Order: sequence, then C-alpha cells, then structure tokens
Amino acid sequence: MYSEAGATQAVAISLESVSKSFQIYEKPHHRLMQGLFRGKKQFYREFKAVSDITFEIPKGETVGIIGRNGAGKSTLLQMICGTMTPTSGTVQINGRVAALLELGSGFNPEFTGRENVYMNGAILGLTRDEVEDRFDDIIAFAEIGDFIDQPVKTYSSGMYVRLAFAVIAHVDADILIIDEALSVGDALFTQKCMRFIRAFKEQGTLLFVSHDMGSVLSLCEKAVWLEKGIVKSSGEAKQVSEEYLQYTLQETYQDEASLVSTKFERPQKQETVKAQKSNPVKKKILSVAEYESECKVTSNIANSSGWKTGEAEIIDVTLEELDSHSEGIVFKGGEQVKLSIHAKTYKDLENPILGFVVKDRLGQDLFGENTLPETNRNPVSFRAGETLLGEFTFTLPMLPNGEYAVMASIADGDLYENIQHHYLHDALLINVSSSTIRWGLVGIAFENISLRKD
Repeated sequence: MYSEAGATQAVAISLESVSKSFQIYEKPHHRLMQGLFRGKKQFYREFKAVSDITFEIPKGETVGIIGRNGAGKSTLLQMICGTMTPTSGTVQINGRVAALLELGSGFNPEFTGRENVYMNGAILGLTRDEVEDRFDDIIAFAEIGDFIDQPVKTYSSGMYVRLAFAVIAHVDADILIIDEALSVGDALFTQKCMRFIRAFKEQGTLLFVSHDMGSVLSLCEKAVWLEKGIVKSSGEAKQVSEEYLQYTLQETYQDEASLVSTKFERPQKQETVKAQKSNPVKKKILSVAEYESECKVTSNIANSSGWKTGEAEIIDVTLEELDSHSEGIVFKGGEQVKLSIHAKTYKDLENPILGFVVKDRLGQDLFGENTLPETNRNPVSFRAGETLLGEFTFTLPMLPNGEYAVMASIADGDLYENIQHHYLHDALLINVSSSTIRWGLVGIAFENISLRKD
C-alpha cells in the first residue's frame, strides 16, 4: 500500500511532499492588518495541519487512515479529494473519486434532497442524464421516502448520511473515501453501506477513516497512522493498529505507567509452569451436520510482542481440553476447554485482572473474557513476588479455515479504569485447516436441521 513515489505498479493516489498550513489570527482585525502590511509584518501564527507527506497507494488497495482527532486525517483527505489545495507539494489522482467526508459536505442545506442529488452528482462528474438514469436507484438506496423533496436542512444526521452515501454508491467511482460519517447511521443502513463497501473493494481503491479499529481491521489490508500532521507509522493494518493502541494507552496513563515495547523473554525459573504442546488432531463433532477440523495449537509465548510496565508479567498461556485422555492440545470446536494464564507480580496489585481475546488473522476480536466477573464478587490482591493463575473454562466455538491468535494481558484496576501492566499479542497461535465451517466468523454444532411442509 504505502510505497515510495516512483513505484512501477499502477497507482491510484500519489502524494509528494504534501503540506498544508493555516494562518491563525488571534483577533479579527489582525487579518485586515496582514493585508494592509502586505506581508511586511506577520499578524498570524502558522499551524501545520499536514507536514511533508509522500506516499503512493496502488490501484485496488484498501487503506485505513487512523489517528486521534486533530491528527490531520480530514485535511489529508480533503486534499486528496480536491476540495482543499496543498500549501506545498503535489497530489495526483488516477480515476474518479467519490467521498463521504464530514456530515453534510457537498450539500446545500437550502436545496431539497432531489436538488442536492443532481448537484452532488455533477460535482462527482456525472452528467444530468446520468443522474436521471440512476435517480430511482439512489432514492431507493437512501430510503428517506418523501423527504427527498424537503430541504436537507430539515434532515436528521442519519438522513444526511443516507442520501450522501446513496449518491456516492451510484457514481461508478474508482476511488472511494469514507471519513467517519457512517458512525451516525442506524444499524440497518450501516450494514447496507458495509455490504456495498465490501463489494466495492473487490475492484476499487478504498480509503477508510475510523476510530473503530474493528472496522479498520475488517475492511483494510494496510493502514496509515497520522499523528500531528505526519505519518507516524504505516504498513499492515494489524501491526499499525497494535502500535496505535499502545500509543493511545500511554497517552491515557501519562505518568501513572510507562509502557515499554517488548518481545517476550521467558523468566529463568519455569519449573512450575505447564509447557504448551502442539498436536494436530482430526475429530468429528457430535452434530447432525458433519463437521471436521484438523487443527494445530502452538505456544508463541517466546516470540510474542507487546508492552509492559515492569510491575507484573505474564509467564505463560496454555489451552487444554477438559476430560481429555490424550496428550497435547485438542482443538476442534464444540468441546469444553480451559485456557490458563500464568503471571507474576513485581509490585503490589490491589485489583489484578487477567484476560484474553481470541482474534482472527486480521486482528478482529472474536471472543474473550477476563477475571473481573469473579473478582467483583470475591476481591483478591497480590503482593510483590507472588504468582497468579487465571483459568477460563468454556465451550470452544468451531472456526473456519485460517490462522487465529490469543492475546493475553494482566492489568490492575476495574472495568473502566485500569493499567495494562503486560499486554501480549499472539501468545497462542491456532491454525485451522480442513474445516467445513462456511458461514460467519465462528461456527456452532447444530443438534437438529429439518425441512418439511408446514
């Protein structure tokens, strides 16, 4: 996705040394004074929203843009769309761009929805005849009924989004840009939009801006993290989102804790910790549908990365089947399993929390839990040098083919305020093959399936 200028493959978006500065005036009359002095004296302070960004996005790439409010995301997108001119540098676009930026952008609030469809279509490069041919499809997609002939200033935020998205969904764009706006839509319409976006990304270039890391990981292969107008990191979406998570947590903790990026280093004394085994298995699940999975669960604790504060440390993470007479780890789905997290304290922890999340290969959360449901009923604290064991017994869901990973962490606090003292990505790796699960992110064993005349 994110490559230096001059790459040989087809490029959809190319930025070279792009910067955007704004003049900030403390008082209204300073703007007039600036004009009168013709630049001989400066009455403003310069704010650089975007600074010296250079990259190319190949055609067909799906890219997430992440960063905190004020990081420069919207400014960057407006320059790509052509609604804002860079202070310096060049932006080159190959193809028709359709963008859904801040709420209501591109609409005249005094015009009706119908009039705005024609106006917005023209802005996006459609002729009046082309808009006419697609108008019925646009209003059907928007589902706003008779409001199409009402001024858009009377619309709710959700209706704004419905109509705006309906237009960009019917302009045959090569590049689609979505900036946070879908967060105000209702659930059903958001799902409709996501279905369109997933279909679009099969042949088009997508830029998707969101604070929802789940959506970014679900839609995007690559990601760019902006911080104070510069590119802080870029690359695989999973890697960039993990870096961003650590950074935002550190900003939240301030001086309470210092998060240090780490590769896991196994403590020297490990005699009491059960070793994780790898064991490919093939088992049938007791269900009316025939399910088979050949799986392999391996410990990745020695190679997992993350961060820690030095106040507590995860020693090991294991997964085992309950009531199993065979050695090793059986992983097929539908059976009772126990996930164990071993940890050690280096400082007193008043309210320790052990937890895990199972993620798919894109980093999307599938399921997980922590020890708070138990410790809320039975509080427990630990002194420095003591060891902790968190155990979670549950029915393991069946998983489609693919690679999965278990994130594990130890924190101190409560559900809303806590400090993650050790956070380990990919502590366990689960590889599922020969699975017949076809629908959804997880599968279940069906006890009955029938078809008859009612």
